[in-house]
Amino acid sequence: MDPHDAVFKALADPTRREILDLLFAQDGRSVGELCEAFDDRMSRFGVMKHLSVLAEADLVVAVKDGRTKRLHLNPVPIEQVANRWISKYAARFTSALVGLQEHLEHPPTARGQSEGSAS
Repeated sequence: MDPHDAVFKALADPTRREILDLLFAQDGRSVGELCEAFDDRMSRFGVMKHLSVLAEADLVVAVKDGRTKRLHLNPVPIEQVANRWISKYAARFTSALVGLQEHLEHPPTARGQSEGSAS
């Protein structure tokens, strides 16, 4: 299985994206702190299932701190997906925009007229 598949699977769920956002805002939260953020919507078991999917994708890394497990965001897999998938498609788009800008700033008729009037 492609390692990017696990990242796409993890990012496909809005709850998992919310967990990543919480860790982005304050890295090193405990499991209990994350569960508190979802108290009104989900059980501890539900949060733990989401955390296991994020851990499988290597988006969340757990570090033991005494009896507490601290969770840390690992943005590297997201960057790898962006480099592999997003940037290659964005390159064509940005190249087209640069070409459009060149065309608008230096239209072919303007170049021909200015060259012809200079003689």
